Amino acid sequence: MTNPKKPCGQRLINGSALVNGTANGELLVSDVGISFWGGVDPLNGNVIDERHPLYGENVSDKVLVIPSGRGSCSGSGALLELILNNCAPAALVFTEAEDILTLGVLVAEAMFDRTLPVLRIDSTDLNQLKTGIRVTINNSTLQLASDTATAPTINKLSADSLYDVDTSKLSLSVLDQQFLDGTHGDAAQMAMQIILRIAIIQGASKLIDVTQAHIDACIYHGPSSLEFAQELVKRNAKVRIPTTLNAISIDERRWQDQGVDKSMGIPASQLGYAFMSMGAQASYTCAPYLLNTAPAFGEQIVWAESNAVMFANSVIGARTQKYPDFLDIFIALTGRAPDSGSHLDTGRNPTACVNIESVVSPDDAFWPLLGYHIGLEAPNDIPMIYGLEELQPSMDDLKAFSAAFATTSSASMFHMSEVTPEAKLADDYCKKTGLFEHAKIVTKHQLIRSFKELNTAVKQTVDMVCLGNPHFSITECEVLAKLCEGKTKHDQVRLLITMGRDIHNAANELGYVAQLESFGAEFITDTCWCMITDPVIPKNARFLMTNSGKYAHYGPALVKRDMHFGSLAACAAAACTGVNSSLAPRWLSH
Repeated sequence: MTNPKKPCGQRLINGSALVNGTANGELLVSDVGISFWGGVDPLNGNVIDERHPLYGENVSDKVLVIPSGRGSCSGSGALLELILNNCAPAALVFTEAEDILTLGVLVAEAMFDRTLPVLRIDSTDLNQLKTGIRVTINNSTLQLASDTATAPTINKLSADSLYDVDTSKLSLSVLDQQFLDGTHGDAAQMAMQIILRIAIIQGASKLIDVTQAHIDACIYHGPSSLEFAQELVKRNAKVRIPTTLNAISIDERRWQDQGVDKSMGIPASQLGYAFMSMGAQASYTCAPYLLNTAPAFGEQIVWAESNAVMFANSVIGARTQKYPDFLDIFIALTGRAPDSGSHLDTGRNPTACVNIESVVSPDDAFWPLLGYHIGLEAPNDIPMIYGLEELQPSMDDLKAFSAAFATTSSASMFHMSEVTPEAKLADDYCKKTGLFEHAKIVTKHQLIRSFKELNTAVKQTVDMVCLGNPHFSITECEVLAKLCEGKTKHDQVRLLITMGRDIHNAANELGYVAQLESFGAEFITDTCWCMITDPVIPKNARFLMTNSGKYAHYGPALVKRDMHFGSLAACAAAACTGVNSSLAPRWLSH
């Protein structure tokens, strides 16, 4: 820990106040972004992401300095829960653009009269800030301090309130002004106020129409999640555009049979019902791109759920920002979104190039592994990826890549040479600007290191195989059915597959459900592995195996289990033998 008595260099740092307020406390500093969802325990503020440099630290009452949030769009909901549990940071300081965590603070202001200052500073000022130094924040300034006075960590709403939105730099339509004036009700008015706050932070000059929404705020983080949604219902909130719901925290139709405690099952169900009463569909899937309502190329949409955002922007070519929980439903209530970020041509340009060392005949584990690794190497960049042109990834491969990349990256999209629809434009941009000459290189040696990071299990034993993160597709059902055909599942291994209701119905009609159930597989709909805990995962299941880079990353912190990561074929084999025998794929060693 740095001695705070004599901070060197400049003592006053000026930045940009994303949320005004005052606070002081000790710095907790990292040059690695963190996902508050799955990375910070909302009940006590402990950093639980075992791979993060701050693992084991506590963010409560600290002035947390990180480049930005990363990973899950649910970070805003997790921060709100921290705020209401009185164990949030005293303030947040970022060096990069940041919307997800900022939005959590704005919702705390708007609906719960709680706030904390959020400040963005230049990255060149970061060398002044060391863990342990005491600082004072006053709106847009950060003062290195030596006194020990302590301000309240969660401040009351400041005079510069949510309702005083300075729209002088925004061109508002007649409809926008009507929302702001309350013509369309209290809920839509508050939604527009927060949308405009975010638009100003993002530097947007106007709002645009969006055609559909996918809501991530239906995930139950704790009482604040339900209180938020029920307050909107009380205000007669109604969506104005077609709206689907993300996977929720339970299998809504079968949670009681699965032994889920009522303290989770009831409020999680009520949360889904609240959004449906606003007009959302009970789609309950983290893979809305598998639905028949999937957007078209160029369509302007508002999607939350990080893997879905990544897939929509990158693979489909639709246009959405990485919208945080709460902002998703606010935009659905108005049909209007900031004209910024990935909605714009300029916001879709690559900011880094990545060359992949040749890999011969990789299996499907290659794609989530690569996505996970590139997110670590270029955490705040939109990458243009070269070297995969001959591999011809399937939609399932790109789904897995998108989810894993979104887990470790703060970006909203990627480009892949000769694969993704905007790759030619991205390639031209890289060569015109010189980015191509400064490409990062990803080697097999580096991928081996990341493969080992995702494999935390110290034994070959496999007690449970966890598939469907993101939700399983029809083609994955078909492949798994062939892998299991004529095989016998080990009687001590459970094989669980999560998927959306629509895909489950389709798989049932095609006979895949019956075929896989005869093998011994179990299906869970509505929820996803990032929300599943005891008793669905029994206490005696110590070693889990997955083909998901996303779940291999989050699993150890979320369920305190050791993880095996491998291909779908390796998962099927482990279901039959009870061991993970292929600890390193051949394509990584040749």
